[in-house]
Amino acid sequence: MEEDDVLPGSEEQVMSEVHLGCPPRFSGPFITHFTFPVPPKGCASTESAETLCARILSFDDDGDLVLVRRNLKEKECRPCIHTTVAHCRSFKDDDLDLNQRSPTCVTGQICKLSFQHRITSSLPNVGLQVWMAALLLSDYILHRSFTSSAFDDITALELGSGTGLAGIVLARAAKKVFLTDHGDEVLDNCVKNTLLNSRFLKLNETSVHVRELNWKESWPPLAGTYQRSRYSWTSSEVAEVEGATVILAADVIYNDDLTDSFFRLLDTIMSQGPEKILYLALEKRYNFSLDDLDVVANGYARFRSCFKNEEEFRKLDDVALPCFVGDQIDIGQIPQYMREYERGKDLELWRIRYFANKLKSSRRVQ
Repeated sequence: MEEDDVLPGSEEQVMSEVHLGCPPRFSGPFITHFTFPVPPKGCASTESAETLCARILSFDDDGDLVLVRRNLKEKECRPCIHTTVAHCRSFKDDDLDLNQRSPTCVTGQICKLSFQHRITSSLPNVGLQVWMAALLLSDYILHRSFTSSAFDDITALELGSGTGLAGIVLARAAKKVFLTDHGDEVLDNCVKNTLLNSRFLKLNETSVHVRELNWKESWPPLAGTYQRSRYSWTSSEVAEVEGATVILAADVIYNDDLTDSFFRLLDTIMSQGPEKILYLALEKRYNFSLDDLDVVANGYARFRSCFKNEEEFRKLDDVALPCFVGDQIDIGQIPQYMREYERGKDLELWRIRYFANKLKSSRRVQ
């Protein structure tokens, strides 16, 4: 998530539903652990989403999770064990002791991710929290990684990374991922999360970069824009981003002005280099609008107005190009690997492409 301007009421504290189990009225950083199963090699790619979900989870009559004990002598694809551990603990002295931390990725079929976050934040600092759309996007990334090689060895950019959850999950398969947001507090926290999960990622120093990116400023970042920051860009990194093929964004649609800035930046980045696909997850949040005198989802109508669907695109002439073309991904076909959220009807996942001309329309949608 990214926020720059101080919006009306921005000092009010907001809280993600992901953090409802954390202690109330605590203002310090906490860690939440998310665990997910890794399907045995060869199983995920041959099974439907429904079958794979059944393999991942098993519950008894009371709704409690049953851990399936696997027989090591079995040759066929074995059921995955899935547990979710979601608890919070604060840091002593607000520092990480990497020498004393437990392994982030355990041996076997269960992997654990650890993310430092705030329980509540003001609107300008919502990137300090974990939001449900980031978990949905992470599920999609995991599923594509388990069932295909689409994300293997790619270069990717995440916009409004916040805690870095989706980008860090993608870095498990990608060659290089740029995690971007605005403001030192959010960026510092994102760096801590890359360190917390370094064993899961099998990171080297060049696989994940945390960089500052203000959507309201020009791309590429002007020389010296962030010269006093550890999150400044080099010219080679700018070139790598322009050569990326995947862009991620989660829960960045909640304000019309930010949405306009977001798509202006996308127009610049996606028009350069190879074809890029944006995978965007969002949660529609409803509030009463005095302008509309109705309950509306903040920013959603503006978001939908920024791109065409496939049918609308086919009717366009070249005068109306370039444009964005989006299609909604059926999240019912994506197994829920991470259990610490509920997929309500207000969560959506979109795949958005940029077309400079009709010739590109023949390309197969990924």
